[in-house]
Amino acid sequence: IVTNFHVIYQANRIEVILADQKSYNAKIVGIAPDNDLAVLKIDAPAEMLKPVAIGSSKDLRVGQKALSIGNPFGLDYSLTTGVVSALGRSMRSIGGRMIHDVIQTDAAINPGNSGGPLLDSAGKLIGVSTLIYSPSGASAGVGFAIPVDTVKRVVPQLIQFGKVKRAGLGIMLVPDNYRQRIGVEGAVILNVEQGSTADKAGLKPTHRDSSGNIILGDIIISADGHPVKNNDELIDYIDENKNIGEKIDLRFVRDKKEYGTTAVLQELEG
Repeated sequence: IVTNFHVIYQANRIEVILADQKSYNAKIVGIAPDNDLAVLKIDAPAEMLKPVAIGSSKDLRVGQKALSIGNPFGLDYSLTTGVVSALGRSMRSIGGRMIHDVIQTDAAINPGNSGGPLLDSAGKLIGVSTLIYSPSGASAGVGFAIPVDTVKRVVPQLIQFGKVKRAGLGIMLVPDNYRQRIGVEGAVILNVEQGSTADKAGLKPTHRDSSGNIILGDIIISADGHPVKNNDELIDYIDENKNIGEKIDLRFVRDKKEYGTTAVLQELEG
């Protein structure tokens, strides 16, 4: 069973109620906070579990019909209809990472719809409803859903590993808001994990000199020739294009001079 991570976050007990009104205690199989997705498991008769037909989100068009099913304000099995209002939106997950290619819809999505399916006119899953944009907390015609293509990529890993295995460099980056304040463009390294692939590639962290002045770490400005202007651009490039064990070519600035290095991506912890 797929739902949103924020729906089950910090829950002491998770209960799933099926169409016949029988309830089952659920176990968490895996979570992906950065994608706001979670997989649950219940022990129920197979004949009671009918999976939704899976569609695709890559061929969606603005204006096509969208249907949302959920339990708004506790009113179970509610269906609302609308259209796909926009594609390619970005939102920040509870884990702090950007989720891209988010679907925007005007189908009414209210508290209680989270984790429910967003369907096309053929009844196929095109997204998982996740949040609304509303000053009042109720639907204002702007709802968002995680695209089903993201679900299809993430869920198998959650079932197999309990998490999403991500490639990375073993670094911590200076927050973008601070980087912007000091007028620097790129991904600025705050800390380098000892023994990490970044450490082996010779990348340097932010530190203090003998006088106590802060010396910025290396500023990554490109990855495999793709420009890097901020943290998200580096993280997204690795997430979407690279696997654990693959090489990545980096260009970085140190002491106002540009250098290059190659690193072998490692599995990120957590």
